Amino acid sequence: MFILFSAAFTSGSGAYGAAVPAKPTIVFVHGLWADGSSWNKVIPDLVEQGYKVISVQNPTTSLEDDVAATKRAIDIAGGDVILVGHSWGGMVITEAGNDPRVKGLVYVAAYAPESGETVPSLSEKAAQTQLSNYLQEADGFVTLTKDGVTKVFADDLPTKEQEMIFAVQVACSPTVFKGVCSNPAWKEKPSWYIVASGDKTIHPDLERLMAARAKAKTTELASCHVAMLAQPRKVLEVILEAAAQASVK
Repeated sequence: MFILFSAAFTSGSGAYGAAVPAKPTIVFVHGLWADGSSWNKVIPDLVEQGYKVISVQNPTTSLEDDVAATKRAIDIAGGDVILVGHSWGGMVITEAGNDPRVKGLVYVAAYAPESGETVPSLSEKAAQTQLSNYLQEADGFVTLTKDGVTKVFADDLPTKEQEMIFAVQVACSPTVFKGVCSNPAWKEKPSWYIVASGDKTIHPDLERLMAARAKAKTTELASCHVAMLAQPRKVLEVILEAAAQASVK
C-alpha cells in the first residue's frame, strides 16, 4: 500500500490518481536601464515554493529583439508560463504574451499598450514625468544618469541599492521608442497590474489608465518605479495569485 501511494505522489498525481496541475514557469522581463537582476528580491521565494523561474536579459535594442528574447524564454520553459513585465517590459509581454503557452500577464508599473501605440504616444495620455531630464547618450545608446536613478527611478530605495541599479543598467537603443504594439495580449489573457503610486518615471495616472483599459486586476502600492525592489512581498503576492489561477486551468 505504501509503495502504491508513494508512486502516486512522486508521479505528480493526487489522491486516487487525480492529476496535480503543474506550476507555470514565471518568466520575468525587465525594463529599460535595468537587467534581469532587478527581480532578485522575488525570485528566491518563487524557487523556494517550487516554481521554475527565468529572468530574461533583454538586449533593449528594439521591441522586436526583446520580444524574440522573451519568446526564447517561453520555449525554454517548456510548458505554461506567466509573463511578468516591468516598465518597458510591459511592451514586450504585451506582444510575446499571445503565445498559447502564456496563461497570464503581470504588469509592474509597466506599459500596457493598445494596438498601434508606442511608448511616446502612450506617454502623451498623462502628465509628463521628469525622466527625460536624466538621460544621457553615448555612441548612439541611452543610459540613465546617477541623479536619474536616485531622483526619478529608484528614489525610495537605500543608497546601496541605487548604486547597484546604476551599475548594472543596460544601455538601450533609441530604436525601442519606435516599437509599435500590433496585437495586445491583454485583450485575451488574464491580466494583473501593479500601480506604483509614487512613480516618477511613468506617471501613476497613466498606469491607472492602462490597467483599467486592460481590465486588469489592479493593486496600488506606495512605491517608486521599481516596485519589485521597493515592495517585493506585495509584488510577490500578485505574481503568486496569477500563477495560482494558471495552475487550476
